[in-house]
Amino acid sequence: MLTLYKKEIRAFLTSITGYLVVLVFLIITGLFLFVFQAEMNILNNGYSSLDSLFVIAPWVFLFLIPAITMRMFADEHKSGTMELLLTKPLADWQIIGAKFLAGFTLVALSILPTFIYYYTVHTLGAQVGNIDHGGTIGSYVGLLFLGGAYVSIGLFASSLTTNQIVSFILAVFFSFFMYSGFDSISSFAESGNDYILEYLGIASHYVGMSRGVIDSRDLLYFVCLILLLSSATQLVLKSRKW
Repeated sequence: MLTLYKKEIRAFLTSITGYLVVLVFLIITGLFLFVFQAEMNILNNGYSSLDSLFVIAPWVFLFLIPAITMRMFADEHKSGTMELLLTKPLADWQIIGAKFLAGFTLVALSILPTFIYYYTVHTLGAQVGNIDHGGTIGSYVGLLFLGGAYVSIGLFASSLTTNQIVSFILAVFFSFFMYSGFDSISSFAESGNDYILEYLGIASHYVGMSRGVIDSRDLLYFVCLILLLSSATQLVLKSRKW
């Protein structure tokens, strides 16, 4: 499993994909936070906060993470290396786990440079250090769990097809539906059912965490979602052997 994980990481770091993902994430978030004269511009907010980052990031990741995961299984199937991989002394869950960890590592690496934004806000405030440190750290935790959920969705989408473009489109659609689809559907539901539908979506759990509130129920939701999608991916891989 560790060997496969290292292989996936090397595949990203020896190609332009990994660096492009990090660069695009930083450029887009940087433009919205410091350049564009819009509501999310930190310099125009009047208070020291990184809330805008945690509002923008899920939408940027909605496209970037599928770009990371689209090749993970689709390319293996298309090139025929998946059959070779399945002959290795690795269980399906180990293959999925290695690819998930590789994708999650790249997501974490793309988030890491945003601590520059944290340092900037920390330093440029009217009073140096006038920022909610605990809330910001909690928001980063929420963003990492969101990234993990997107990675698991992307892996599931990649396991369904041999075409990377189709995998990318499916991952974007599934991620969008899981993030905001349930919220939209809940607005048409009867009173009482709307809360249940909203609770099934990612947004209702992420929003609380993006405010720095770490609730065990939200953590459990993300863990269960990742495990559920990983099990679905494993089922798809097993079906190809039938």
